[in-house]
Amino acid sequence: MPYSFHSHSGQFCKHGYGLLEDVVKEAIRKGFYAYGLSEHMPRYAESELYPEELEANCTPETLETTYADFQIEAKRVQQKYKNQIHILIGAEIEFINKDYAQHVSNLRNVYKADYVVGSLHHVNSVPIDFSPELYAEALGQVNSLKDLYTQYFDEQYTMLRSVQPEVVGHFDLIRIFADQRVADETLLQPEVWERVVRNIDLVVAYGGLFEINSRSWKKGLLDAYPQRDIIKAILKKNGKFTLSDDCHGPNDVGLFYERLPAYLKENQIDTLYYLAYDEDGRITVEKHEHILDDVFWDKIQHW
Repeated sequence: MPYSFHSHSGQFCKHGYGLLEDVVKEAIRKGFYAYGLSEHMPRYAESELYPEELEANCTPETLETTYADFQIEAKRVQQKYKNQIHILIGAEIEFINKDYAQHVSNLRNVYKADYVVGSLHHVNSVPIDFSPELYAEALGQVNSLKDLYTQYFDEQYTMLRSVQPEVVGHFDLIRIFADQRVADETLLQPEVWERVVRNIDLVVAYGGLFEINSRSWKKGLLDAYPQRDIIKAILKKNGKFTLSDDCHGPNDVGLFYERLPAYLKENQIDTLYYLAYDEDGRITVEKHEHILDDVFWDKIQHW
């Protein structure tokens, strides 16, 4: 019974590929029970556009139009395939500055989003996951990797407190372009680790789900997001995990899910959670126990 709540397509994301409907069709082909459509929310200033968007002559206004178009198409495919898969419609949010708390609130109100994926892609307003060069630029604004980590988790805390996302996206994305050994050592430094635990406590308190995001393996990282020390801390606090492939096109559906059984077993995770509609059409959190016994993992080999 696989599921994912973090996805993109080239139809509505400049660094994705393929059509949204083809993403859904691939999820059906691969036997997904539920799939969340979560294209990026708009950004609201010219300075916040990515290089690829500037090259395509995007503006904050066109990004808003693109997201509105996504909502229309997502609802169409949701209805078209409702007897084959449970489709949820949300957004992956931004939190470049504190103004985004209101932007996210407006998005929820206007589009009645089923959920949001709470991600942090910027530190000091500099994108950290777009390229090694921009990561280096963000690092150059502080004194050390430790300082970059502490600022990331402080900005994440502000986002979590303001938005309370149903799904926390790639909790430790800040690891993406750092040397893995140094990254893990930095994470465990007291000033950083106390912020990690603080953020975990907040998510557990309001009932959010931590995604185990398999896309990190595409980036060559040893662990999924989050890495194993963070997973242990989440488990100790009785936090809840879900799954996300962070798909960016049809061929990414279920990306590296074949690695998940070993990763879950190594980290002693036997229960996951997923989002679903209740009888009144409201979003609820459902428990998926004994996941390693699920026959789904055997089916992955035939994808």
